[in-house]
Amino acid sequence: MKLATVAIDGRTTWGLVEGDDFFDVGTVLASRYADLRAAIAATLAGVADAKSKAASTPLAKLIWLPVVPNPDKILCVGLNYETHRKETGRSEVEHPTIFSRYANSQTGHLKPIIRPRVSTDLDFEGELAVIIGKAGRYISRSEAMGHVAGYACYNDGSVRDFQRHTHQFTPGKNFPDTGAFGPWMMTPDELGELAELKLTTRLNGQVVQEAQIKQMIFDIPRQIEYCSTFTRLEPGDVIVSGTPGGVGARREPPLWMKPGDVVEVEVERLAVLRNPIVDEAR
Repeated sequence: MKLATVAIDGRTTWGLVEGDDFFDVGTVLASRYADLRAAIAATLAGVADAKSKAASTPLAKLIWLPVVPNPDKILCVGLNYETHRKETGRSEVEHPTIFSRYANSQTGHLKPIIRPRVSTDLDFEGELAVIIGKAGRYISRSEAMGHVAGYACYNDGSVRDFQRHTHQFTPGKNFPDTGAFGPWMMTPDELGELAELKLTTRLNGQVVQEAQIKQMIFDIPRQIEYCSTFTRLEPGDVIVSGTPGGVGARREPPLWMKPGDVVEVEVERLAVLRNPIVDEAR
């Protein structure tokens, strides 16, 4: 299944994406599930069956929202491809590098990524997002994939000068409307084996990042195992699994996203997440 959170005529709902149509399952199941996060917590029970009763809307008439607009937490994995670790000059580490995003820093497919008025150093980071489906602490690697509800594309946009203010990543990763998440999540049974899938970022049609998922330093089971040791993972939580080399900050000269640009993050077989860049209103 492909599942998305959207706005239709000013009303927020969620449902299934099939072909060029969206099926408003959220309205059909409103008495059972308040939102997609609640449906994920219930293992998506009844979602497929509700499609036959759901009104359909062409995708072109939707406003896309972040796949899970209200996750309990967003955990991001830094420096998780060797090409990115090397371009930053960072040392090899034994454990994943983890930082957090806030839900209100996110935006949806086709909506603008906003360059804040206090910076011009807005960078792209194409990534695969992992949506947690089953809660847990101390999850073993062997059991980790059983806790995954699905996958989505993510652009972990970075305001680099704020990120460099200290050794912590948090300020540069949490400006409003800088983390694009979408257009939909796809369940593991539909996406299939991840390892060989290609992750590609394009800026104005030019490839700027490219890697296969199998090139992660810490794979998804290891990320889930590690994160679940220091926090309880909840249904709807998002793990943003890391970006390959090629980020704008490490180019000479730096390649920053600017108003008028269009950035795309594609995960093979999954989706293309596309966003224009605009300046923050003054």
